[in-house]
Amino acid sequence: MSIRKILTLGDPILRKTSNPVTRFDLRLALLLRDMKETMYDANGVGLAAPQIGILRRVVVIDTGDGLLELINPEIIETRGEIGMVEGCLSVPGRRGHVTRAEWARVKAFDRKGNAFEIEGDGLLGRALQHELDHLDGRMYVDFMDYEVFDDDEEKDDA
Repeated sequence: MSIRKILTLGDPILRKTSNPVTRFDLRLALLLRDMKETMYDANGVGLAAPQIGILRRVVVIDTGDGLLELINPEIIETRGEIGMVEGCLSVPGRRGHVTRAEWARVKAFDRKGNAFEIEGDGLLGRALQHELDHLDGRMYVDFMDYEVFDDDEEKDDA
């Protein structure tokens, strides 16, 4: 078990494009294990390898329906548009309103190199898009509509 340090906004690694995975081996399995444990330890919904300093196209996501591991993922289709509040383990203490596709379909590989597709809307659709952005050096703060502060939400609830 290895909980990795999560890099935060300002670290130049977060702005680099990740390289594709070419070997589906023990090293990849260990990376996936560490990413899963790091994400759960931080109470996150998703984690991309660059967030722990590894420039590989690897993502883990768990929106409550079980762990998803995506190797070399690519968005192949999107539909609609919706704005929602997002946060990020690499941007602690901040949240922003971000407009993204309402639904997304992604093709990826599992840890053994088998191709698959996954699609989702709601939290899963958003998490897929958010985590894949990390693989290309993008972060939600780059294109958020506006930052959300705790007192903004309290006004909405009133």
